[in-house]
Amino acid sequence: MNETESGAPRKNRAPLCMAAAALCFSLGGMLIKLVPWPSMAISCARSVLAGAILLFYMKLRGHRIVVNPAVLLGGSAMGATSILFVISAKLTTAANAILLQYTAPVFIIFFMWIFFHVRPTKLDVAATVVLLCGVVLFFANSLSGGGGTMTGNLTALISGVTWAGVFMMKQWDGADNLSSVFFGCVLCAVTGAPWMFSPAVSWTLPALAGIVVIGVVQFGAAYVFMAEGLEGTPPLTASLISMLEPVLNPVWAALAVGEKLGGLSLAGAAVVVVGVLGYNLLKARAEQKRKTAA
Repeated sequence: MNETESGAPRKNRAPLCMAAAALCFSLGGMLIKLVPWPSMAISCARSVLAGAILLFYMKLRGHRIVVNPAVLLGGSAMGATSILFVISAKLTTAANAILLQYTAPVFIIFFMWIFFHVRPTKLDVAATVVLLCGVVLFFANSLSGGGGTMTGNLTALISGVTWAGVFMMKQWDGADNLSSVFFGCVLCAVTGAPWMFSPAVSWTLPALAGIVVIGVVQFGAAYVFMAEGLEGTPPLTASLISMLEPVLNPVWAALAVGEKLGGLSLAGAAVVVVGVLGYNLLKARAEQKRKTAA
């Protein structure tokens, strides 16, 4: 397969894959509300199904599982992010948990600068500020309702660090995104396994159907899109596109179960959606000018 077939087109569709991943992830809030299981049990079950989806996808592509320090580091970041978010969601407000996790772009800027000597552009910094403001605006009403516990807020902040690590996992020598995502699913499945034996886990047909959808679509398909998207999307760009997820998540829940969104939330959602689209258009234009000048 030549460069025209596998190089530029793959790079061009990578941001679309990241957006598709954000869309799939965003279904979590709505779907999880429909499954009356403990959070860690849901995390375990969806990770088992997502891992199976990944193995099937890798088999179709002829992609073998890679095991090396870079892959395991990426998998640890992926699994830790999911686990830390579940814990923080129990110990602090939902708004705090998602907002502190989405400080990831700030950590990416610093980590890329420190470890890889990649300085952010003015557009990168401006987009980060605008999108963070949009997310804060979206959750402004929730933030006024309480600050959560210090432990919960700190856990959520650490999940922002590990989430940054997920977007950076392609940067390390020997990295393989699909393998890292698979091992992240294994970590979540093993960690959540004890909760599968809880009396609160009801093995009803509706619950099982919900788990299948969560595992196959919200987790499995999302991780396939994410792994593919990270192949051709810079870490900071990928993390900024992913900010669609915390905004779309409660939107779907509002449509499905009648939760209301206030004016500030709608304004924040508009800022994030327009900001992501504008950032990618400006980024693409700058890249085109750079290629023309070269």
